[in-house]
Amino acid sequence: MTPATAADVLAALGARGWTLGIAESLTGGALCAEVVSVPGASAVLLGGVVAYATPVKATVLGVDARLLEEHGPVHPRVALEMAEGVRRVVCVGDSAADVGVSTTGIAGPDSPDGQPVGTVHIGVVTPIASRTTEFHFAGDRSSIRQQTVAAALGALHEMLAE
Repeated sequence: MTPATAADVLAALGARGWTLGIAESLTGGALCAEVVSVPGASAVLLGGVVAYATPVKATVLGVDARLLEEHGPVHPRVALEMAEGVRRVVCVGDSAADVGVSTTGIAGPDSPDGQPVGTVHIGVVTPIASRTTEFHFAGDRSSIRQQTVAAALGALHEMLAE
């Protein structure tokens, strides 16, 4: 995956005339903050949701509660449903965001469900495709979160380049 900046992502979205919604768990708003650090982000970014608690993923983003109960929040399908759900949540009028991106994973220092710390799933949904990517990052909590933000930008940019 090629590294991408928030400016790269916003330029690619703008070139397509697409808007963006961001759903975050382990990154706790860091991805959205990175995107809004770019001047002009408001032309593309509609909003973001930090669904840190597992139940919020279901109640706000519409992630299947049974999926969360059976597999927990760190699962590829959860990432995909978060990305789909945020598109609806940040709608303006009757227009949902064209693109949704999500982050879910375990930043540590402990793992509540037994999956290795550093396990991350990123979901991206566009009008023409959807994909989840699994990552296994090393480092401390802060490093894993930073790596996740970079990976989410890279995954999003890659999907927009197709």
